[in-house]
Amino acid sequence: QVQLVESGGGLVQPGGSLRLSCTASGFSADYSAIGWFRQAPGKEREEVSCISSSSTSTYYADSVKGRFTVSRDNAKNTVYLQMNSLKPEDTAVYYCKRASRCRPGTGVAGTFGDWGQGTQVTVSS
Repeated sequence: QVQLVESGGGLVQPGGSLRLSCTASGFSADYSAIGWFRQAPGKEREEVSCISSSSTSTYYADSVKGRFTVSRDNAKNTVYLQMNSLKPEDTAVYYCKRASRCRPGTGVAGTFGDWGQGTQVTVSS
């Protein structure tokens, strides 16, 4: 079964850190750009970050720039999102998705595949 599985979420205090993982199964993610998205209650899903297949291009939304870092380990078929200095407004369900491209200025292009179950991130004291 071709799918991406998100993990690593949890409850963290403001200022804390989490590392999310997006692991591919049923296919090799080596040739796919991967985008990270999040959806907070009552809000539209938004793109947070992306990374190209070769890791040469990355993108960050202004709201997370300087705090989040995306990386990938193709040997492990996994993409990571390191989240530091977390804020309550980062609370959301986080998802990853395959894409044709990751453009540094504008993010993913050509997403495809189904959405996974996501991983809940809650930032609260």
